[in-house]
Amino acid sequence: MYEKILLAVDGSENAKRAAKHAIQMASLNSNASVKIIHVIDLSKVKSEVLNPDLKEEREKRLKEVESAFKKAHVSYDIKIEHGEPGPTIVTYANSRQFDLVIVGSRGLNSLQEMVLGSVSHKVAKRVKCPVLIIK
Repeated sequence: MYEKILLAVDGSENAKRAAKHAIQMASLNSNASVKIIHVIDLSKVKSEVLNPDLKEEREKRLKEVESAFKKAHVSYDIKIEHGEPGPTIVTYANSRQFDLVIVGSRGLNSLQEMVLGSVSHKVAKRVKCPVLIIK
């Protein structure tokens, strides 16, 4: 079973569902621990400075995920990174040899994904371990 699990969260509803799945997976193995990574997108930092409510909302959503782990008594640790989410998650995951990466799907339509590329798609293509994408 999986012992080292990386959970990427961005505060979205899909990320909350991904957190529930990470808790379920970690609960199957008493030695499992979950590293929760949240990447602050540098392109959005300026908007958070101009609108402090955005930063508070992001922090509130991260606290919701954290409280779910506490309630389930699942071992976790939170890591905040700065950068472009997809490549940052990939670099972090590959440099620490996780057994599983869990990420929520952002729900882009086909055209948006083709033009922009989704974070979950980038992670699934480039991470060197199994990836579970939650919709």
